[in-house]
Amino acid sequence: MEYKMIPVGDLELGKIVAEDIFANTRYPIISKNTPITYEHLHVFKVFNIHEVPILVETIKKTVPNNEGDVEEIEVTEQVIHINTFEKQYLDTVEKFKKEFSNWEAGAKIDMTKVREATFPLIENILEDRSYLFDLNSYSNPKDYLYHHCIATGLISAAIANKLGFDRGNTIQMAIAGTLADCGMSKISKSIRNKKEALTEMEFNEIRKHPIYSYNMVKDLPALKADMKIAILQHHERLDGSGYPLGKQLKSVSQAAQIIAVADTFHAMTSERLYRAKESPFKVIEMIKESEFGKFDIKVVNAITNLVADLPIGTKVELSNLERAEVMFVNQFSPTRPIVRLLKSGEIIDLSKNRTYTISRVITNE
Repeated sequence: MEYKMIPVGDLELGKIVAEDIFANTRYPIISKNTPITYEHLHVFKVFNIHEVPILVETIKKTVPNNEGDVEEIEVTEQVIHINTFEKQYLDTVEKFKKEFSNWEAGAKIDMTKVREATFPLIENILEDRSYLFDLNSYSNPKDYLYHHCIATGLISAAIANKLGFDRGNTIQMAIAGTLADCGMSKISKSIRNKKEALTEMEFNEIRKHPIYSYNMVKDLPALKADMKIAILQHHERLDGSGYPLGKQLKSVSQAAQIIAVADTFHAMTSERLYRAKESPFKVIEMIKESEFGKFDIKVVNAITNLVADLPIGTKVELSNLERAEVMFVNQFSPTRPIVRLLKSGEIIDLSKNRTYTISRVITNE
């Protein structure tokens, strides 16, 4: 196949890199045949790369010529590789975006549409947790809110399932997680999309969104009462530092804590208008350490196991862009396993060598 040099600003997610890309590095920063993700766009920016070789394929099409006869011409098109889950996910985000727009205009929540759009994704996440590792790469700052709602629902389902919830309550958790931020539709776009620091008045308005969300779901017969409370409480914290009511300890339901952890995890691992994303493994460490006392330890352990309990041989990328495979997971430091560098074969215990962290799990190879 041929390739074409495409300006980084014109790149689309899913396009395939045609050649190994180097940037004064011994090893490629991005390997041949890698589908472009949002994360790669930032790598190009960091390394000051302006154009990328992208695979193209030549296909034949029949078109009429000037004399009215039909002739074959060769047309070059960029190759797009997109997996079924990603397509399904992006389609769901678009559907959710339309529903959100309806809510902004005053429409009530159509639970049938919400369930029909999200149910196939929930099924996939419950069958294969590896899909969780790619959720943040699908998101983008412009449409972050819609991605966040869908992803929070999916992560909530995975956590609930890990905690042993039955199927019905796991699906309820997914729907509650998806709708937890529906009240943001009642907040001005100028506040929601503001890049600069919020004023105290604007921040107080944002803090009202769980109440707005609760008011939108409280009369929905298809959503259980405890899930409605979870939506109201999803920004409450066990130490009383949360909002909107400052609830603490046993006053905060486990369902609310599941959404809270899912919400925090996706927010911190995603690119925002005002903040770069963090590695899922670093976020787990931050939730366990800097946020200690705010979240239910059972819920934190559940997402830790989902993210960090990797099978031996799992391919990962480290924070220095080197690739490695997991050799051993230390139960006392699950986010920092022993890994073997793929290029040199060097063994590194990440729990002792804290210079590096796992930046992502490689799922597309």
